Amino acid sequence: EKNENMTFKLITFDVYMALVDIQGSLTPVVGEALSIDEETAFDFVKLWRVKQMECAALSNSLANGHKSFRECTELALDYIIHKKNMNISEIVRKKLVYSWHDLMPWPEALSVIKEIKLLGYEVAILSNGDQQMLNKIATKFENAFEHILSAELAQNFKPHPSVYELPITNLGFAKNEILHVAGSSTDVVGARAFGIKCYWSNRSHDRVIDAAFKANYEDSDLNGIVKIMGI
Repeated sequence: EKNENMTFKLITFDVYMALVDIQGSLTPVVGEALSIDEETAFDFVKLWRVKQMECAALSNSLANGHKSFRECTELALDYIIHKKNMNISEIVRKKLVYSWHDLMPWPEALSVIKEIKLLGYEVAILSNGDQQMLNKIATKFENAFEHILSAELAQNFKPHPSVYELPITNLGFAKNEILHVAGSSTDVVGARAFGIKCYWSNRSHDRVIDAAFKANYEDSDLNGIVKIMGI
């Protein structure tokens, strides 16, 4: 297996599931901003993420122009606020939307990225986030990423194949030179269906809905990547 991995040159990372902790980052922010208890805030964040991704999926399916990820984030927030009959000021609304710029990395994320770079691989972000959102999150990783590829460039969201094509069209890598690091089952399916190899940082012990597109490598966090790189 080690020889086979020698063909990898670029490791691309999903952001919102693989690199950062959405729940851990946003639950206290939402709790404080809306004066709700931790459990209620946790459920709020969970639903916010579900509706954000629902909006992204609709944007892909309707083929009626690409909605920005920020707009999906705002629409999802407005959905919950209305559904729960809450009233929030524009200042609080803005604060909540911009909290997506300030998500915390998983504990091992930065050290894993540094190790991968030391082994001679290039690293890139490949994410549904808008370019501006991703540039901000990249600063949390000491600007270790050589490339930041936003779904904005493809005018589609993952798992649309045009997003996984970005490292090929924009950076000139071949399919077999790329390993994509996914954090969700949908992202795994998207990468595998497109034909690039995939490592799944599967923290929630989930499984893909279609075994025909399962990950090439899988572990419970990001540390497992370094193992397959031949250490």
